[in-house]
Formats: sequence, C-alpha cells, structure tokens
Amino acid sequence: MSRRRGVMSDRLKEEVAKELGIYDTVQQEGWGGIKSRDAGNMVKRAIEMAERQLGDQSEPR
Repeated sequence: MSRRRGVMSDRLKEEVAKELGIYDTVQQEGWGGIKSRDAGNMVKRAIEMAERQLGDQSEPR
C-alpha cells in the first residue's frame, strides 16, 4: 500500500510546528514522533491559515 503524498509543504509544516511548540520534537524524533492530537492541530491551523488567505483575496481593494 502506497502512502499518500503530502499536501502541505515542508516549510508550512515547520512554521505551524514552531507556532504550536512541537518543532523540537520534530527535530529530535522526526514527524513520526508527534502525537496524533498535535498532527490534528497542525491540520486545523493550516486550514485556518488557508481560509484567512482566501478571505483576504476575495475582499475588494
């Protein structure tokens, strides 16, 4: 069974991990070392960032 290719860029994942305070774990143990809850929080935060960016683009200037 093949793994799905990630949608988030490495840069975005690192930025969100730093924001959530889990980047040290990532550096020490890799992405597999983070808790499921933290991974879910990363996805939630990335979605919030994307929605905010889309909202900014749709506003008239």
